[in-house]
Parts: sequence; structure tokens; C-alpha cells
Amino acid sequence: MIRRPRTVAALALTIALSLPLPLAATAGTALAAPSATASAAPPATGTKAAARLQLPAPTGPYAVGRSTLPLTDHSRPDPWVPTAKARELMVDMYYPARRGTGTPAQYATTDEIRALLKQAGLEGKVEPERLSDTAVHSRTGARPAAGKYPLLVLSPGFGASRYSLTSLAEDLASRGYVVATVDHAYESIGTTFPGGRTLTCAACEKVYGTEGGTRYATQGRAKDVAFVLDQLTGRHPAWRYAHLIDGRRIGMAGHSLGGASAASAMAGDHRIRAGLNLDGAFGDPVPADGLGSRPFLMLGTDDGVHRPGGRDKTWDLAWSRLDGWKRWLTVAGADHYSFSDAPVLGDQLGFPVTGAGPSAPRPALSGERSAALTRSYVAAFFDLHLRHIPQPLLDGPGQDYPEVTFNDPTGARTALSAG
Repeated sequence: MIRRPRTVAALALTIALSLPLPLAATAGTALAAPSATASAAPPATGTKAAARLQLPAPTGPYAVGRSTLPLTDHSRPDPWVPTAKARELMVDMYYPARRGTGTPAQYATTDEIRALLKQAGLEGKVEPERLSDTAVHSRTGARPAAGKYPLLVLSPGFGASRYSLTSLAEDLASRGYVVATVDHAYESIGTTFPGGRTLTCAACEKVYGTEGGTRYATQGRAKDVAFVLDQLTGRHPAWRYAHLIDGRRIGMAGHSLGGASAASAMAGDHRIRAGLNLDGAFGDPVPADGLGSRPFLMLGTDDGVHRPGGRDKTWDLAWSRLDGWKRWLTVAGADHYSFSDAPVLGDQLGFPVTGAGPSAPRPALSGERSAALTRSYVAAFFDLHLRHIPQPLLDGPGQDYPEVTFNDPTGARTALSAG
């Protein structure tokens, strides 16, 4: 089953930031095409200037630099468009930087946002320039801070673009990580490539409702990530600041299909030392013999999909096969998009997520709370496994985040001891 958004309007109210076709449960069920008509239209912009949208400030000690790196893998054709003879990727590199250097980066191109609003049926209701001009905290041309840092690869949900994980990427870089967010060609509603080409989601029609489609897409992303690592850590790296990367400390995380791809990438590439899945179905199952005892964290919603025994059976199977340090955490009040930038910007647009289920409405996490929780658990996981810094946050339930349940499929839903 592919998780369906509550309504197109509800998705649009979380900001039209991710494709309204999230892959967050067991693959295999066709997804109905979204209606272009929303039941609740955004408020009119009027003549008064609207407040500028902004992402939350990073929490680490470093300023954040950012550069964009287009990559082309000439060794293989694009899996979705046969006429494209090479696989193209767009990568944003976030890195610890010196304060006071560089110029403000752009959240997304206007063409990328325009394609998103068209898909969500919001043309003429939300100004694309307003979303693309969202204030971020990373700066282009910033001078890097001295040192070597662990590398993290972030992959967005299927249909979403890399900018949907900007808040998380900026925070991780501020804490002392080099972060590569990856756009996979033809897998997002709109991604602008060199030359002003904005590629759309040619893969969407080929994945949803197609037997084996999500597995094919997930395995393809694993190949993409291996190529990115080659380009960043090889003898002749493609990024000018590749000297910042400690190639012995590499991790991967992602949202939705991007999170599932973390396990697939780990299965095929032992350079990746730790992986994290944010609310994504394992369309490509974890191998029966595990991931070589490497750590893995599953962090998802607590709405009956990703609890033990929930509707997404791939999480139960993955848990049984993970053979290293592992945690299975679920978040009360979280929506599928709570792990992306969507609720943060949705709140500022006046479209807070209701979190209402089909029969039992419940309070939802605010955008601010969603961002804080996601940032904290992702950083704690990689700090523990790539930096070997003890993290009590991962030992069991705590007062700081009472929304989080530590699941043990063999017993009660209680804390798991660290180990």
C-alpha cells in the first residue's frame, strides 16, 4: 500500500512542498491521481506584502555554507527516460563555514516551485516567488571552517525535491557535518538542471501502480548514491571542498522512498556506516542476512502505519533482518510530511496540519516541534554512530520528547536499552 494524503487540500495546506504521492507504506497499491481542486483554498494574498517565509535557525556552532554540484554518470542511461543517455543528479553540498562569509542561498528556483504548485492545483493561489524566496540560513560562496567532518547523504521522498530537506541539512551542517542532498533526475515534480532545464517526474507514472516499481526506484537511488560517494571521496573529487570530508565516517538518511533507499544503499556499499529511514516503506527489502551489523534507525508516524504490526508490513520485516544496533521510533501527532520542511512553512502560510485521521482526529505537531524533533533524533543517531558520542536521547523515552515511542515488536511498546 502507498500512503495516500488525507486530501489534496490537506497536502497543499502543509505547503505544497512535497509531491502529493508520498511513498510511506508497503509498495504495490496504485495511487489515485490527485484532484486539481482543493476543498479549502489558501487566503488571498491581497495588496499587503506578506511576511517572508523562513526556516528555523540551525542549532549548531557553525555557520553553513552551500554549493550546488551537478553530476552526470555517463556509465549508465537514465532509468526513466531512454533518450537520456546518462544519469543526471543535482546535489547541494552543505558544510561548516566561517561566519560572515558568502551570500544568502536560494531555497528553490521559481520554476521548481511553479511546477509543484501546478501539480497541487494551487496555481494563482500561492505565489511561486514567495516560496522560492523562503529565507534560509546557508550561504553560497562561504569559506569552509577548517577540519574534517563526517559526510551525510540525504535523499528526499519520491516526487519531492532536495530542497524539502533544507532545514535538516542546514542543522546537520551547523553541527559539524558535510551534507549532500540529492535530486534524482525525473523523480521529482520539478528539478532545475544546468541550462535552465526543469525536469519533471517522468518516473511517477512508471512507479505507482506498477508491480516492482518502487523496488526498482529504490535500487536505482542506491546506485545514484554510490556514484555520488565516488564523486565526493574518489581520487579526483568533483567538489572543490572535498578535503573537508572524512571518508571513513559516512552515513545516509532520507524521507519516504529516500529513507528506504538508505537501507538499499547500505546493502550495496559498505562505505555507508549508518542509515536512517524517515517514514518510508522498504520497497526494496532489507537483505535476509542484514546490513553487516551496521546501525539503522527507523523513525516514523504513530498512526497505525508504522507501529509494529501496522499496515506497512515492510517495517516489521526490516526490523527482523536488521542485525546491528537498531531502534524503531514512532512519533504521536506526526504526519508523513512532519519529517520535511512542509509543516514549518505550512504553519507560516496559515495552513497548520490537523493530523486528523479517518475516524479519530488528534492534535498534530506544529512545524516548529516537527523540525526540532526530527533534527534532534537524526543528529543524535549520527553523533552516536559516526562520532561515538553517547546519546541518552536514544536510550529510551524521555521528558524532552514525550511524543516519541520506542517500539519493541517482541514485547510492550517501551524503552529499549542502549547497546
